[in-house]
Amino acid sequence: MGASKTATTTEAGERARLVYAFGERTDGHAALREQLGGKGANLAEMARIGLPVPPGFTIPTAVCAHYYQHERGYPPGLAEAVQEGLAAVERQQGRRFGDPADPLLLSVRSGARDSMPGMMDTILNLGLNDATAAGLARRTADPRFAYDCYRRFVHMYANVVLGLAGDAEEDPFETLLARRKAEAGAPRDADLDADQLRRLAKDYLALAAERTGRPFPRSPRDQLWGAIGAVFRSWSNERAVLYRQRYGIARDAGTAVTVQAMAFGNRGAASATGVAFTRDPATGEKKLYGEFLANAQGEDVVAGARTPQPIAELRRAMPESYDQLLAVRERLESHFRDLQDFEFTIEDGKLHLLQTRSGKRTGHAAVRIAVEMHDEGLLDRAAALRRMPAESIDSLLAPTFDSHALAGAAPIAHGLPAGPGAASGRIAFTSEAAAEATRRGQRVILCRAETRPEDLPGMLAADGIL
Repeated sequence: MGASKTATTTEAGERARLVYAFGERTDGHAALREQLGGKGANLAEMARIGLPVPPGFTIPTAVCAHYYQHERGYPPGLAEAVQEGLAAVERQQGRRFGDPADPLLLSVRSGARDSMPGMMDTILNLGLNDATAAGLARRTADPRFAYDCYRRFVHMYANVVLGLAGDAEEDPFETLLARRKAEAGAPRDADLDADQLRRLAKDYLALAAERTGRPFPRSPRDQLWGAIGAVFRSWSNERAVLYRQRYGIARDAGTAVTVQAMAFGNRGAASATGVAFTRDPATGEKKLYGEFLANAQGEDVVAGARTPQPIAELRRAMPESYDQLLAVRERLESHFRDLQDFEFTIEDGKLHLLQTRSGKRTGHAAVRIAVEMHDEGLLDRAAALRRMPAESIDSLLAPTFDSHALAGAAPIAHGLPAGPGAASGRIAFTSEAAAEATRRGQRVILCRAETRPEDLPGMLAADGIL
C-alpha cells in the first residue's frame, strides 16, 4: 500500500512539473519519453551519463495538451518555471540571455514522443538583435561569425515562427542571398565578409517586416516565447496531422519543447557540425557512419547548399574530435543497446552532442545489427528478436535489381533511392502531382532534388522516392 502511494505521488509530481532541466542538474531520463518527447528524454539521459551536452531545459508534452485544451493558453507558473530554467543555463554558461555585452544564445526544438516529420524546424541563434549581435562580435573578436549567426537567425525565425516560408517553392530569403552573393562576386555564403553579412541581416529584417506587416521581434524574451508557441502550433499543422493519422499517433500525445544553449559549428576551421550513426544503417556494419560540414551550422547539412564530407574525413581534418566521436559511439551503444543516430557540433575543437535517437535502418541492417549485438552481449535472444520487426523481414522480400543485369547497363541518371528495393511508376515532380496520380490509380515515383516536410502527402502516396 505504501509503495502504491509513493508511486502515485511521484506520478503526480511528474505531471505537475513544468520544466525539466538538464546539465549540471538533470531532472529527466530516457524513461520519461512520454513527458519529454524522444529528443528531451535522450538529451537528459546523455547528460545524466556524463556525455558533453550543452545545458538546457525541456517543457513537457503536458503543457502542449494544456495549450490546446485552454484555447492556446499556458498553465499557471510556466513563465516563472521557464525563467528559472533559463537562469540555470545562464549560470552554467557564464553569460546572460539578452546581455548586449556577452549574450547567451539559445536553440529551440520540437520533440514528440515519436519522431514526426513536418513539425517545427529547429531555431538556432535565438536571442540576437542589433545590440547582442554587436556584443557577440566584440566578445569573440570575430564580426563575420557574429553577423553570420544573425542573418541565419532572422532567416530561420521569419520562416519557421512568423510563417513566411509557407509551402512556397522559392524562399524569398534565399533569393535575396543569391542576389547579394552575385553582387559581391561571392560564389559561396562563406565568401561574404562581415560587413556584407551585417547588411544582409538588415535586408532580412526589412524583408520580414514587409512580408508580415509588423517589425521583426527584437526582444530576446519575445523571440523565445514566439518560438515556444510555434512549436506547439506545429503539432496541429496539416503535415503533422496527416502523419499522426497515418501512423496512429494520438492527438493528445502532444509535443515537448527543448530550449538549449547554443554550440557553434561555424566558428572557423576547427569547428564543424554533423550527423552520425553508430553503425551503417544500410548494411549494419559496425563502423561510425555519417557526414559533416566544417565551419557550418546544423541546417547547412540538410539544406544541400554545400556537400557534406563523409565522417571518415574527420579523422584527417580534426583527429582529436574524431577520436572523441569514436568514444561517444561506444558509450551510446553500450548504454542504449541499439543503433543510435546522433547529431553533434564541434566548436573550436570542443565536441557537443545535440541529440540521439534509435536510428532508422534497412531490413538487411536490422537483421545483421540484432544478430551482432546479441553476439557482442548487448542483447539477449528475446531482445534481439524484437529488434527485427515484421516490416524488416518484409523488406528482405522486396524486389531488387539484378546486379548482374545492371553490370552492363548504361544509367541515364543517378540518385539516392529511398526504399528497401526496386520500384517502377510514372514520374511526378511535386507532392501534389504524386498524390493526384495515385488517386487516379497510377503508380508513381516522386522525384525531388530534396524532400521537404510539405512533400509528405506525395511521399506517402508514391511507390518510390528518388
